[in-house]
Amino acid sequence: MMLRGVAHCAKDTFTLLLTRSQSCNPGLKFSSVWPDVANRSFLIHSSYTTDTKSREENKKTLESLYSLSVDVTKIRRLKEWVLLQDVAYVKEIAGILQEMGADETAVANIIERCPEAILHTPAEINSQRALWQLVCQNEKQLIKLIEQFPESFFTTDCQQNQKANILFFQELGLKNNIITRFLTSAPNIFYNPVEKNKNVIETLQRNYLNLGGSEANMKIWILKLLSQNPFILLNTSTAIQENLEFLQKNDFTDQEVLQLLSKLKGFIFQLNSTTMQKSMLFSKNVFKCSDQELKQLVLKCPALLYYSVPVLEERLEGLLKEGISIAQIRETPMVLELTTQIVQYRIKKLSALGYDIKSGNLESLNGTKKDFEVTYGKIQSKKERPIFNPVAPLHIED
Repeated sequence: MMLRGVAHCAKDTFTLLLTRSQSCNPGLKFSSVWPDVANRSFLIHSSYTTDTKSREENKKTLESLYSLSVDVTKIRRLKEWVLLQDVAYVKEIAGILQEMGADETAVANIIERCPEAILHTPAEINSQRALWQLVCQNEKQLIKLIEQFPESFFTTDCQQNQKANILFFQELGLKNNIITRFLTSAPNIFYNPVEKNKNVIETLQRNYLNLGGSEANMKIWILKLLSQNPFILLNTSTAIQENLEFLQKNDFTDQEVLQLLSKLKGFIFQLNSTTMQKSMLFSKNVFKCSDQELKQLVLKCPALLYYSVPVLEERLEGLLKEGISIAQIRETPMVLELTTQIVQYRIKKLSALGYDIKSGNLESLNGTKKDFEVTYGKIQSKKERPIFNPVAPLHIED
């Protein structure tokens, strides 16, 4: 068996490159920013044998799994390599989980979802347990998080970095419930050396003040930015500086840059100047507007800045096919933040109420699912409300 730890901390570089490649969609959920990293078994897998043809499954491991009522067929289908390892700690890991309050069903589910958990030593898992207890209220909360996000918990790489970053985030003022969300949904930020994360935060603070932000509001701004998008920390200070300079070179004032940073929730740092330039040029040609008019459109709808040209093309084409004009889109560009499928669904629902989107205002299409449901409800109730004529004579029987 190969030495453990070959892949430890190697993911830092990989994740940074992967995150920088995600340059099109700031609306992504945390886990979708790094789809391959979200399933990090390949990192652990690289430290073990990959020869699944010539090796036999470990009988002792199988017996231990069966005794815990684990569905071994699921493991064979998804991560058979786990069953081939010479050493596994099935009973020990199950015992630790049970100590934390997991019942038999929960233990089986955790192992089925994250089979590589049984390849960690009890010492590694107890260390991870102690780390997560720094931000969990109690072991009941901890085991609940493990049940929901087993792969995040059982990635035990760089524990020194993890602890240093947890303490740094606490000192920064982030609440423990936010840090636990980071641990489960954005665990890779904890693998960075704490100095790197501090450097990124300092760069953001410095630029916030340089752009006219106040010292009094800086901490609140930073904490809000991190809470909304912790993946900022996977960027370099250089990338952050370059993107801010790009906006300034395109005549956005300091106040407007701050406005964009707030609207984009920091996702602008995951873009690059080339992509943003192409998107802005595309929008300028489509809407036939001046540089100043384009700037106002971007401030109104940052999607024009952060979506790539192919995405913007697809969404524009979808809107035009529905009979919506370029003039309407220019008037309400926020509609480009919606996927073509969502637009089609909403138009269909509004059309069923007799609402003609071609001649109406596109504002009715905008917003979150909840926003649209409120708008739809208002249009529906207005349609169903009986017409009352205040000057019509009343017919009262004697």
